[in-house]
Amino acid sequence: MTDPQPPRPAPASSPPGELATQSAPADCAPPGELATESPPGDSADSAFPGPYPVGQYAAQLKRRLLEFARVQLVGEVWGFRGSRARVYFELRDARGAVPCSMWRNDFEALGVTLVDGVRVVVGGGCDYYPGSSVSSPSFTFAVLELRIAGEGDLLAALQRLRRQFDAEGLFEPQKRLPRPLVPRTIGVVTGEQGKARDDVLAGLRRRGWAGRLVWAFVPVQDRHAAPRIAAALRELAALEEVDVVIVARGGGSLADLLAFCDETLCRTVALLGTPVIASVGHHTDRTLIDDVAAVSCSTPTHAAEAAVRIDCRAARADLAASARQLERHGRVAVLGRARTLAQLSRAPAEHVARHRVHLHQRLRELRASARRRVADRRRLAGVHAVVLERKAGVMGLDRERRRAELRGRAGRFSRAGAETTARRSEDLERLVLALGAHDPERTLARGYALIEDPAGEPVTTAQAARAAGELGIRFHDGRVRARTEPPS
Repeated sequence: MTDPQPPRPAPASSPPGELATQSAPADCAPPGELATESPPGDSADSAFPGPYPVGQYAAQLKRRLLEFARVQLVGEVWGFRGSRARVYFELRDARGAVPCSMWRNDFEALGVTLVDGVRVVVGGGCDYYPGSSVSSPSFTFAVLELRIAGEGDLLAALQRLRRQFDAEGLFEPQKRLPRPLVPRTIGVVTGEQGKARDDVLAGLRRRGWAGRLVWAFVPVQDRHAAPRIAAALRELAALEEVDVVIVARGGGSLADLLAFCDETLCRTVALLGTPVIASVGHHTDRTLIDDVAAVSCSTPTHAAEAAVRIDCRAARADLAASARQLERHGRVAVLGRARTLAQLSRAPAEHVARHRVHLHQRLRELRASARRRVADRRRLAGVHAVVLERKAGVMGLDRERRRAELRGRAGRFSRAGAETTARRSEDLERLVLALGAHDPERTLARGYALIEDPAGEPVTTAQAARAAGELGIRFHDGRVRARTEPPS
C-alpha cells in the first residue's frame, strides 16, 4: 500500500549521528555503489565523485535513512491533518521539529484525539519518499506507536496565563466600555497582504457603512508581531476620532496564532480606553486576546458586522421613508389645520345665526302648541261639563230612589228590632231566674254555711277541717273564724 507524499521541504540537516547504526561517509554514498553517468558534452573535471543519476542517489539515501535506529521521540503536536491513508503532523520542542506521519488505520486503532499543543511520545524511524519527475521528495518520521505524554507545555502555559488574567479581572474592562451603534471612524490592525483585510472591507460594504477607516498594517505571525500589534493598538487608541478598533487575522495553527497570546499585548488591550473587537483564527481557535477584548468574533467579516451593529443601507432607506412619510403627514396636518382654522374663524357668526333661527322656530312652535293645547283643553272641558251635568241628574234620581229604599229598610229594621228586643227581654228574665236558683248566697240565706281553709279554698270533709287547723266560716251575712280541736 503506497500513499504519495505531498510536497514537503527537505530537512536542513540529517538526524544526529548518535541515532545511526553506523557512520555514514561524508558523501553519503560511496562511488562504487552508484553507477556514474557522464552528461553529453560535459568534459569539465570536478573534485567530487559522480555524476550519479538522481533517482539512484535518492534510492540510496532512502536506504541509508531506513538504516537509522528505531527510537522514541517526545514533543508537542502541531499542524495535525489527515488524508485517506495517513495522518500527518509535526513534533516540536524548543530546539527543533520533525515531520511525522502514521497510517490512518493504526492511528484510529489507538482511539486518541490529537490537537495542536498536545504532548505525545511516538516510536518509529526515519522514512524518505524519493519523489519522481512529477512529484516532490519529502522526509518524514514514520510513527509506529503513539501515546499521550500529557498536556503540552504551551497549552499549559496559556491556561495558566488565562487563569491569571481572570483572577486579575482583565477580562472585564473592555466589555464594560460603551460601543457606538454606528462608529464614525474604525481602526483596523491586520496584515497588509492577508485575506482578513478584504473580509473586513466586505463586511463593512455589506453593512453599507460610509465612515472612515484607519489602517495599521503589522506582522501577524512571528516573534516580532506581538510588540508591533500592541504599538499599533496604542497609536489607534490615542486618536480621538477612532471609536472602535478591529484586530483581524486569518486562520492557522495555534503556533501561528501565538503572537495574539502574548501577555504584554493582552494587558495592553485590557487597559485601552477604546473598545477592541478581536477576530483571530477560525471558529474553533481561541487566543488570549479573544478573552480580554470587548467582543470576540469568529471571522473578520463578523468583526466588521460587530463594529457596525446595524445595516446602514437599510437604516438610511428606513430613515428616508420615514422622512417622506413625515413630510406627507406634515402637509396633510397643515392643510387640515388650515381648514379647521378657516371654519373656526367663520364659526361664531354662523353659530349665532344658526341659533337665532333655531330659537325663532322653537318660539313659533311653542306659541302654536300653546294655542292648540288651550283649544283642546277648552273642548275637553265643555265635554266634561256636559257629562257631569248628565251624571248629576242621574245621581239625583238615584239619590231619591235610595232614600226611599233606606226609609223602607229603616221601618222594617225598627219593627224587627222591637220584636227582637221583647224576645230577648223574656229570655233574659228566664235566665236570671235560673241563675238565681243556683246562686250560693241564696243557699246561705236558707241557713247553710261555707267552710273555707286559710287559703280560701272550700273544705268539704272533717279530716280536711282537722288538718287545716284554722277555718273560715262564711254565712250569708258575714264571715267568722274558727279553730279545730283534736279529737278526745
